[in-house]
Amino acid sequence: MCACMSTLSQPKSFVLTPTVDLQKPLIMALSNPTSQAECTAEEAYTWSEGRAIFASGSPFDPFEYDGKVFVPGQANNAYIFPGFGLGVIMSGAIRVHDDMLLTASEALAAQVTEEHFKKGLIYPPFSDIRKISANIAAKVAAKAYELGLASHLPHPEDLVKCAESCMYSPVYRSYR
Repeated sequence: MCACMSTLSQPKSFVLTPTVDLQKPLIMALSNPTSQAECTAEEAYTWSEGRAIFASGSPFDPFEYDGKVFVPGQANNAYIFPGFGLGVIMSGAIRVHDDMLLTASEALAAQVTEEHFKKGLIYPPFSDIRKISANIAAKVAAKAYELGLASHLPHPEDLVKCAESCMYSPVYRSYR
């Protein structure tokens, strides 16, 4: 697999040459907004004849190529940081250790299924972000407890439920 990643904010800055023989190229055009992306999902899928795994910093609409619909992945900090921060707060971590960041990354990766890979996704669907964040928070908090960095004692039995109970839910009462 070959990976191409850029944050140049220069539209059309990826040079996708047809002379390169790649079976499953990973193309990550991470600049925001969409108008500044180094290449579009359409360009990546067309160039690779539908073989690319594409992720971007901004959302792109699904694209159909050769009868197959591709749903571009979105790769941004909204996946890691909410769950990471919640895990730090839940545990009352007195400091952040590198292993906690690694644990957050591993927790995100563990939520990508074979079905997601078959669809060309490298992240779970963003529509599941609350569940994703709760799982990341639980793993980060567990690591903080394991490392002796947690100050909120005792250790909750079910860290996922604890994370879910700490999350803000934007539900408003109707007054009419």
